Amino acid sequence: MRLFAAVLPPDEALAELGRAVDRLTSSEGAEGLRWTGPPGWHFTLAFYGEVPDETVPELSRRLERAAARTAPFPLALRGGGHFGDRALWVGATGDVAALRRLAERAGAAAGKAGLDTEDHRHYRPHLTLARGSGAVSLTPYAAALDTFTGEQWTVGELALVRSRLPTSGVRGERPRYEKVGGWPLSATG
Repeated sequence: MRLFAAVLPPDEALAELGRAVDRLTSSEGAEGLRWTGPPGWHFTLAFYGEVPDETVPELSRRLERAAARTAPFPLALRGGGHFGDRALWVGATGDVAALRRLAERAGAAAGKAGLDTEDHRHYRPHLTLARGSGAVSLTPYAAALDTFTGEQWTVGELALVRSRLPTSGVRGERPRYEKVGGWPLSATG
């Protein structure tokens, strides 16, 4: 299974973001981007790639421990940015340090479960909104999100998500995501 660990924003936060994104998708040039939608909006903490079925129970145990070592924390969607002209994203505000620690723990869980892990760059919390081919500048879209700040919520769960890539070859088909596990953040203090 192709898996990753994630924080899944609540429906209310996704609806708020959806209203802001709707304004962007109707702007000039937006049709040149591949827009994601609420089913694909999440904060990836650690990407595991293809995980053998027999490894999933141990990975799940390790993620449960990571969640148990993490206290619930406040987070909100905020601002926009882009990685070149390849990905447009919305960022986070609130206890971003706790989000980074949770990402580190989710990454360490993979190594402890016996998965090969690579050293990754410094974790930059983001939720991908659109992908581009480089033909459309993402700068104006990111600038339009500069003032966006969603309502704060409490992150209370670490999720394990399965990603199913498109296989039909139909233009516009998107990956499908399925939550296969979730563990409450339960540390105190």
